[in-house]
Amino acid sequence: MRELNYQLKQLCRHNRDGSYRTQADRERLLTLIANQLHALGYRKMTARSLKPKHIEALVRHWQSENRSIGAIKNRLSVLRWWAHKVNRQNVVARSNAHYGIPDRQFVTNVSKARTVTESDLDTIRDPHVRMSLELQQTFGLRREEAIKFQPRFADRGDHLILKASWTKGGKARDIPVRTEAQRTVLDRARALTDNGSLIPSARNYRQQLRIYERHTANAGLSKLHGLRHAYAQQRYQELTGWPAPAAGGPAVKTLTPEQGAIDCQARLIISRELGHERPQIVAIYCGT
Repeated sequence: MRELNYQLKQLCRHNRDGSYRTQADRERLLTLIANQLHALGYRKMTARSLKPKHIEALVRHWQSENRSIGAIKNRLSVLRWWAHKVNRQNVVARSNAHYGIPDRQFVTNVSKARTVTESDLDTIRDPHVRMSLELQQTFGLRREEAIKFQPRFADRGDHLILKASWTKGGKARDIPVRTEAQRTVLDRARALTDNGSLIPSARNYRQQLRIYERHTANAGLSKLHGLRHAYAQQRYQELTGWPAPAAGGPAVKTLTPEQGAIDCQARLIISRELGHERPQIVAIYCGT
């Protein structure tokens, strides 16, 4: 193994920021970046020898490969993480615009919401996978959160607490328990797991993830991130009194000042419940 590859793997091993998926994706991208730097002629690098010229060369290479804006931004984010961990933050420009990378166009006002029906759930033979799907739909959880979910820890009566180790970016958060339907799902989750998580004791997270993927694929279920879109749109209507723009409701620019204030407050609440730091991200789920 080349020295840079080894040092970056060690950097990942000693800095386990974020969820399992975040860590795995980061290590995979850093391995790719190390290989690309070697191919670009930078043969004797170490983790601490990262320089602006390396960033510029990588961005040019990715652009020549016609990588998407999103893919390049993700890789720059990983490079910033690397630079921060070796105390060389100034190596990577703070703004992506410095590299000529435009902002992504997230919002189309076309709904990506989806639901799973009782008949869909009946086709899932693994009870833990089925329960994870119900939690995704009922509380807008991410897949990893719904697999790692520990009902007896999370359920605090009128709200849930999600551990930082379950979530993207390692940020704990609260989600309100608002309805009887949500309470019913939680009670069944508690009965299924006793004191554990939705990962059976004989399995680890990776094994349960593979089982989740296999069962949902066999059931013909895809684009399950759309369950979060549906949750966000449902919450938007509850909080504002009208449908989200992506669900056929009025565009934000047509709202009165009073409605605009309600819209802003609703997006802030939804952003927190979904585990995002910026209310602007809610536009992806609810439209504009």
